[in-house]
Amino acid sequence: MRLPILASILSLLWSGVSAAHPRPGPVWAESAMVKIRPQTPPRVEREVELVGARNEYLSFQVGLHGGVSGLKGVRVRLPALWNGLRRIDGANILLYREALLDITRPTPPDEPGRWPDGLIPDVDEVVGEQRSAFPFDVPAQEARAVWVDVRVPESARPGHYLGLVEVSGQGFREYLKVRVTVVDATLASTSPLRTAFLLWPPHVCRAFTGNPSCPVDTQVHLLKQFHRLALSHRFTLASAFPRLPEQPTWDLPDYDTFDERWGPFLDGSAPNPLRGARMTSLQYLGPATAPDLADFQDEARARGWLRRSFDYVGDEPPYGTTWEAVAERARLTRSVAPDLRTFLTATVTETESHGLIEDIDILSVLVNFIDGTQPPYEGNQRPKYDGFLARPNRELWLYQSCMSHGCVEGEPPPPENQPGQGWPSYMVDRSAAKARGMQWLTFRMGATGELYYQTVGLLSTAWTTQFRFNGNGDGTLFYPGLTSIIGGTTDVPLPSIRLKLIRQGLQDYEWLKRVSDAGDPAFARQVAEQLIPHAWAIPDDGALFERARLKLIRRYLELRARGH
Repeated sequence: MRLPILASILSLLWSGVSAAHPRPGPVWAESAMVKIRPQTPPRVEREVELVGARNEYLSFQVGLHGGVSGLKGVRVRLPALWNGLRRIDGANILLYREALLDITRPTPPDEPGRWPDGLIPDVDEVVGEQRSAFPFDVPAQEARAVWVDVRVPESARPGHYLGLVEVSGQGFREYLKVRVTVVDATLASTSPLRTAFLLWPPHVCRAFTGNPSCPVDTQVHLLKQFHRLALSHRFTLASAFPRLPEQPTWDLPDYDTFDERWGPFLDGSAPNPLRGARMTSLQYLGPATAPDLADFQDEARARGWLRRSFDYVGDEPPYGTTWEAVAERARLTRSVAPDLRTFLTATVTETESHGLIEDIDILSVLVNFIDGTQPPYEGNQRPKYDGFLARPNRELWLYQSCMSHGCVEGEPPPPENQPGQGWPSYMVDRSAAKARGMQWLTFRMGATGELYYQTVGLLSTAWTTQFRFNGNGDGTLFYPGLTSIIGGTTDVPLPSIRLKLIRQGLQDYEWLKRVSDAGDPAFARQVAEQLIPHAWAIPDDGALFERARLKLIRRYLELRARGH
């Protein structure tokens, strides 16, 4: 009898919460596509409506404003969402207090100030411990925010789920309505967009132990947590395996040991909220010798990893690697491990001009060079890759870098970064839309993978500064969840708001691909092109992304109902 009583109480409470306040109050409901900064004014919205599939993460925010005297002892709860006697609750609802990063050296052309990014959990999503998100205070005349994730269970029945967010503190108690509409579809646990987000383990050691040379057992323990968190955000940490600062190759005692440690993440058997989530890429990190490359190819084939594996034969030649070194490495790999994919960050024009087009399987191209504004890559370059992609087993990937905001401090930023537009960006002091736009652009350009060069570059100082390569957050997407900062008894990696937005972009990519695969690729392309007409024109208006996503969901359901 308890569940019907609770559902009835919820229904009464829901009907009793006013849908409109004539004036902004201390608490409001906010989209995930708005970064709530201290200077953000209060709003009047008291209800949030979300639409999604089973096995999809849906996010929103609770905004709080201190008003004249501030708010003390704030706590936020969302116990459950109800559909009749069915509910979404427990580990499927995650709450975080948004921490502010005080930015004194802004990413051009922004101004100094405080931006939300680090997420301090109520209960963390890695080991499930209670942490120190609540209670907290909101200073007078300033705003703060709480991030809420709702994962729709695979078993959820389609329909409307209703819930109330309870926000309380000294002298006040407020409620916000939450309506989640679950559509009759299920997203895959593994994104159809392949990803290779890189991670240098010594940075993790430094952040969690103070020493970049922490023992291999410590690295294994920490890196497993990073892999779990990454896969729950639908991307792959392709290089996150134990290494030492002076050792460029992985610590690989034998392949059986490697398989025992990391095989569950590669085959999808590791515990994860997204059941069956598995890595979509694996970077070869062994010595550049014929026996080691050949051995890796044989072991990867036998263990089912080979199609996802690649040998990174050069980075941005001639700057990161000489063209001569690229040719030597690529041809070595071709000769001794011909089925191991060779991976290069370069344009097709450069690769062809150096006679290497036959030796490269995956070209990862900078967004500024796939649809640029400056010669020799001015305009849409995508048709130039058709010949390359017509060859067997070839892939086009995209990546972003500091070129999108200007890599050198003091130099003027790219002229394309005008208000309301600009390149995709994973910088803290950029709009939420800039972090979500990369995967839309990847689909729009017909690419099938995304590379990101580093995820823990300034992990050890992430709570205080992430300024690197003239940008805030360049190469740092996680936070160190030390118990001294977040409470509990176990140190864990923490997500940033940017990780949540990247996950949203990966889910958007899946909706785009589903519409395309279901029989209407023209509609999917049209929606993507209307949202992002050029690589340098990612809109800052997050509502545009939400409307575009809903168009895709509606079209997919129509196509499936018609039997396409």
